[in-house]
Amino acid sequence: MVKADHEFGGQHTDIKLAIVERYLKRYSAALHTWCDSVWYIDAFAGTGKRTVRVEARAGDLFERPAPERVEQRRGSAQIAIDIDPPFDRLVFMDAKRKHFEALCHLRDQHPDRDITVLRGDANTLIQGAIRWDGWKKTRAVMFLDPYGMEVEWKTLQMIAETKAIDVWYLFPLAGLYRQAARSFAKIDNSKEASITRMLGTDSWKQELYSSLGPPPLEDLLGALESDEERQRNADVATIEKYVQKRLKTIFPEVLDPYPLPPAEKPQRFSLFCAISNPSPKAIALAQQFGRDILKG
Repeated sequence: MVKADHEFGGQHTDIKLAIVERYLKRYSAALHTWCDSVWYIDAFAGTGKRTVRVEARAGDLFERPAPERVEQRRGSAQIAIDIDPPFDRLVFMDAKRKHFEALCHLRDQHPDRDITVLRGDANTLIQGAIRWDGWKKTRAVMFLDPYGMEVEWKTLQMIAETKAIDVWYLFPLAGLYRQAARSFAKIDNSKEASITRMLGTDSWKQELYSSLGPPPLEDLLGALESDEERQRNADVATIEKYVQKRLKTIFPEVLDPYPLPPAEKPQRFSLFCAISNPSPKAIALAQQFGRDILKG
């Protein structure tokens, strides 16, 4: 028996998984009516379960007090397995050994299902195998729920080029906001490269930052510094809009993101749904699903 507790998330995790589950149900039911094969791909699948610590609750007039408790809830992989009508194939990926072993155990609990478990970097795995003639008769939903800023723009480009995969991408908005420091001078080469790799362009330096002119300091030789001082002029909402604009350069349709947490500040994530199939029928279907699910 593989034991791998995967404790993470809070209310925003419940909301995220509920949204994705509703979409998977609608997607599987609709696509199975005409498509030869319908897949689910989870690039950061975790263990299939998640451990949630529920805080103690004080009693009141109507309810008794409740002690702190630990619950096991379904993760995205188990949710996908439970979808009806079932996906014809499920692919789970994770780089962590314990997560991989837990996913293999989950697969073995469902011997009647076509489940593939892969261990490794999601970018490497996807980029190495995504080009395939079978996409002409296959459709898929891919869930990108990275642990940080791991998803590379090249990976997104190659997914979009299949013209067959809907992508739910939990974008790490707070992570980008932290990496893109207020003063551009505080962004080292490593952070700059990481942001560019995630957004697929270095134009973010012009889009998100404004020049304040040359700094009023002289170097030891008495000459003025040549580099201009730049400061980020974009808040969280502006960064989110920029990310959506970037995604729309490679995907035919990108639904307006769902903020997570939805009310509590600061916003930490943006849940995007991007459609790679350019047909008007596919886009209209995704838009209908999105309206019903994200606003419902």
